[in-house]
Amino acid sequence: MQLASKMRFFSAQLLALFDDDLGLRAAGHANAMATRLRSSLEAGIADGTICRLSFSHVTQANAVFGLLANAAADRIRERVRFYDWDRAAGQVRWTTSWDTAEADVDRFVAVIREELAR
Repeated sequence: MQLASKMRFFSAQLLALFDDDLGLRAAGHANAMATRLRSSLEAGIADGTICRLSFSHVTQANAVFGLLANAAADRIRERVRFYDWDRAAGQVRWTTSWDTAEADVDRFVAVIREELAR
């Protein structure tokens, strides 16, 4: 294995995550935004404003795994960025991070709602 020549710079960044629980707070926020995303989508499914969407896994961290038609995923992807997880199965992965805002989640859900209301 080769070590980076300036390992102290990597270490400084890593150590900063432990100060004042920065890493835990960042992860907690990302997880909360994924929960908001999942809950908002489930509410749309329940009230009938979102059709043809289901989930393949429980949301336990900052990722939501949805199942939808590839054509619908492609239309949504024209407006917002995300990745296919398993295209053959129609599975997509939507992730949140430390800097995801509630407004970001709400806009994402609005795009999904518009595309899957058809």
